[in-house]
Amino acid sequence: MSNNTKPSTEADTLTTATFVDVAVPQGNGGETRQQAEEGVPVLTTAQGAPISDDQNSLKVGARGPVALEDHHMREKIFHFDHERIPERVVHARGYGAHGFFETYDSLADVTSADLFQRAGEQTPVFVRFSTVAGNKGSFDLARDVRGFAVKFYTQQGNWDLVGNNIPVFFIQDAIKFPDLIHAAKDEPDRAFPQAQTAHDNFWDFISLMPESMHMIMWTMSDRAIPRGFRFMEGFGVHTFRMVDAAGKSTFVKFHWKPKLGMQSVVWNEAVKINGADPDFHRRDLWNAIQSGDFPEWELGLQLFDEDFANKFDFDVLDATKLIPEEILPVRIVGRLVLNRMPDNFFAETEQVAFCTSNIVPGLDFTNDPLLQGRNFSYLDTQLKRLGGPNFTHIPINAPKCPFHNFQQDGHMAMTNPKGRVNFEPNSYGLDEGGPRESAVGFKTFPEPVEDGAAKMRIRPESFADHYSQARQFFISQTEIEQKHIKDALVFELSRVERPAIRVRVVSHLLNIDQSLASGVAAGLGLKELPAPAQAAKPTRDDLPASDALSILKNPPPSLAGRKIGVLLSDGASADVFNAVTAAADMNGVVVEIIAPMIDGVELDDGTWVKAHYKIDGGPSVLFDAVAILLSAEGASLLDKKAAARDFIADAFAHMKYIGYSAEALPLLEKAAGGLDEACVELASTAAVDVYFQALTALRYWAREPLVNAI
Repeated sequence: MSNNTKPSTEADTLTTATFVDVAVPQGNGGETRQQAEEGVPVLTTAQGAPISDDQNSLKVGARGPVALEDHHMREKIFHFDHERIPERVVHARGYGAHGFFETYDSLADVTSADLFQRAGEQTPVFVRFSTVAGNKGSFDLARDVRGFAVKFYTQQGNWDLVGNNIPVFFIQDAIKFPDLIHAAKDEPDRAFPQAQTAHDNFWDFISLMPESMHMIMWTMSDRAIPRGFRFMEGFGVHTFRMVDAAGKSTFVKFHWKPKLGMQSVVWNEAVKINGADPDFHRRDLWNAIQSGDFPEWELGLQLFDEDFANKFDFDVLDATKLIPEEILPVRIVGRLVLNRMPDNFFAETEQVAFCTSNIVPGLDFTNDPLLQGRNFSYLDTQLKRLGGPNFTHIPINAPKCPFHNFQQDGHMAMTNPKGRVNFEPNSYGLDEGGPRESAVGFKTFPEPVEDGAAKMRIRPESFADHYSQARQFFISQTEIEQKHIKDALVFELSRVERPAIRVRVVSHLLNIDQSLASGVAAGLGLKELPAPAQAAKPTRDDLPASDALSILKNPPPSLAGRKIGVLLSDGASADVFNAVTAAADMNGVVVEIIAPMIDGVELDDGTWVKAHYKIDGGPSVLFDAVAILLSAEGASLLDKKAAARDFIADAFAHMKYIGYSAEALPLLEKAAGGLDEACVELASTAAVDVYFQALTALRYWAREPLVNAI
């Protein structure tokens, strides 16, 4: 790809920016470049060699490929990859499932990749979802990025599309990944907080890394607390290449679109779900697949050429940037279906090894420095986690197509070359000579390198705009979603002990949106606003809102996949209960019963209904909506139970739609403190229909300013 700026062979020139209380040296791309001053120890390699640049990997030209000779980056990431055994350093808490990918139409016009050649063909896959920061034993509803990794077992080898549920990332260069994760993980002297970023180390790092501010908008939004894996998007994050049979390259960004639509929980709800069911996401995926309600996503591609890349406002090699769908529409090309859980969690979900470097003919990488660092890091991580180079012999990692090579021996080798020959070239002929190269094999796209490009540790100037897309994301949200971002920032920063860090973050927010910064400052009790952080490039205010970036502007197509909790008591109306279950079945909604006793209840016609939860163990946070169907005696009994009052109060506070029988009204009014339009009396079948029609909105957001639950 051509460069928009003139290459330089000179050393990176430092400038200084002020972030409230800290003067920060910055490099060519606006990255923080703190220098050792008198009395400050010099940063060195493990061998003691002083380091001149700890921000940028060694590239051939400012936007060129990362050089393999970068000993500092290799040593730094190598050590980081080997810090933990056997648990993954990041994405430790994961859950996976088997399924297939089905191609809708041939993509031979843009790629020779075998899995995209034939319409209707199904390719086996294994998908692993995960959180990033927490350990294996942490809870599901942490505010965090979610991993969305797909292993395609194609006829030409395994392809791993290792992405997230957010299309951008915190950093631009892989050399900063150890620092990011160190800062986000529990603090090393005290080993807490676990599975959260609401602490000094993380926000101190972020406050000195303005390139992270776009990702911060996403992680402080509801995208970081999804209702379940089935209700979140997935992204490849980086710009990749597709290469056709003639060798023509097309740039591509990968998108996964959930068939059930997007849905998140609210923060107060997430906190309570973690207490009530820390395996909430796991259980949801397990139950859906076991019941035959197979989750589906569609694969979408943003395809573009060199000309588009050069004209686009931002650098397509910058992983902190996205291309709005309004500018470059997503082409839907296939579907992903998950239809089988692993037979054994450890053997499959825990031992599955994803590597971004697992690629197949017809696909290729770009010079994105974060992607190129990942290509090194993932393979290195698997070598440590799984004991040696033969982790590909583990069934979950082995290709399902024929594979042949001369690799042999090593720890845990399950297969070795047969016969005399274990090298090539050789002259032993067709019967004994073994595998040979093929013209249909993987070929790296011959991207030209800049003429006269020097090997440099440098960030390109085209990476230097850190705030414009962060602003675009914020203004694309509804008023409710903007409030959630503000409240999340206030919560996280209120857990930061050092006041200067809180102020510094607000100084960056001023470069994104004045109202956001003012709201966060007010929530933190700041007496006055700081000066805006000095920006490497000024924030653009001409980028239009993108509706595709909002969850609430993209409501789900139906109620399918949602869950209603029905609080029942003895003597409740069988007619109303049957009407609710019938409507739920018609709409693809799961009904679960909560009762005073786990055995169940007897309805007014003598029907016995078994319960899924006793009231103490089935809080309303586990459901998308609730129905409270009680007899007068049952309402009187539950009025004495704090758990029943909490069930109603939380449902009301979390903006959920509430159906109720007339006998439950006194308890409802007492627990909720009043009723509104989203509280529907279920007095007849017609009323039940009205209730289910209202449920398509999922939540009654007009209630939020009144309850202030977040």
